[in-house]
Amino acid sequence: MGNIHDIARLAGVSAATVSRVMNDYPYVSKEKRQAVLEAAEQLHYEKNINAVHLARGKTETIGVILPFVSHPYFGMILSGIAEAAEKRGYKLLIMQTNYNVIQEIEALNMLKLKQVDGLIVISRECPLELIEDYSGCGRIVLCEALAGSSLSSVFVNQYEAFQSTLSFLKEKGKTRIGYSVLRKEGKSSNARKKAYEQQFGKAPCHWVFDQALTVEDGTRIAGKWAALSDRPDSMIITNDFVAAGFLLECRRLGFSIPGDVSLIGFDNHPISAALSLSTVELPLQQLGTIAFEQVLSSKVSHKEVPFQLIERGSV
Repeated sequence: MGNIHDIARLAGVSAATVSRVMNDYPYVSKEKRQAVLEAAEQLHYEKNINAVHLARGKTETIGVILPFVSHPYFGMILSGIAEAAEKRGYKLLIMQTNYNVIQEIEALNMLKLKQVDGLIVISRECPLELIEDYSGCGRIVLCEALAGSSLSSVFVNQYEAFQSTLSFLKEKGKTRIGYSVLRKEGKSSNARKKAYEQQFGKAPCHWVFDQALTVEDGTRIAGKWAALSDRPDSMIITNDFVAAGFLLECRRLGFSIPGDVSLIGFDNHPISAALSLSTVELPLQQLGTIAFEQVLSSKVSHKEVPFQLIERGSV
C-alpha cells in the first residue's frame, strides 16, 4: 500500500496536490485530480483517518455515555441526539456502561485522547467532581440539573415533576402513596424522595420499590404490592413500561385499576395511551437534541425542558 509521496511520484504531481485531492480541497485541476485518484487506486492507498483527525484537530465524532442502550427512556434521548448529529454531519460513538464507574472513566479517557470531540452523559455513576476534571479535554454535557457547574446541562426537573404528581393524587383524595425507582440512591431517586418527604413525611420503606426499569420489574413489584397487608392506594411508577407490567399483573391477580390502586407512570410512551395509563410526559427526544447542540457550543449553558402530567383512566 503506497503513501502520499508514492502517489505524487506516480501521478507526476506534488505531495501537496495529493493532500489537497485526498482532503477534497478546491483549486485542483480536473486532470491532476483524476491522475491522483488513479494513482491512489493503483497503489491501494487508504487514508490514515487518525492522522487526519490530528491534523484537523477534531474527529467529527461525539461520544454518548448511557447505562443501557435497549431501554426506551435512554433510547428516546439517544434518538434526539442521533437526529441532530445526522443534520450536522457528525458521527456518534455509543458507550453502554451499565452504571459501571470504570467503563465511564474509559469513555472519559477517549475525550482526553482526542478520540471524540465531546461527550454527552445521559446518566452516570461517576462523581461529578471526577467528570469536571476532564472538562479541559473537550466539551461535556450532562443530562441532569447542574446549576452553577462548569459543565453544560439539559434536564427535566425531577423534583418538581414528582411534586406535581403527588399534588395531583392528593387533590384526588389519595394519601397512601407508594412509588418505584431504578436506584434508591440515584439522582432522580433522591429528588423524588425529597419531594415525597416534603408532602407526606418519610415513606414506609416497604412502599418504595427499587430496581424498577422493565415490564418484568413492574410484574414483580405488583406481586410485592399485592402481598402487603397495608397496601398503598396509589403508585407512582418509574416509567410507563414498569407501570404497564404493574397494571397487567394487578389485573391478572384480580385487582382493578384505579379501583384498588391508582397508577401514574412517566415518559408518555405510546404504551401508556394504549393502556389508558396516566403519565408524566417528559420530552426526551427534545432533551437529546438540545444536548447535542450544547456539546458543539463553546458556551456553558443550563437548559430545563418542561414536563406535563397527562390524566387518563388509571387514576
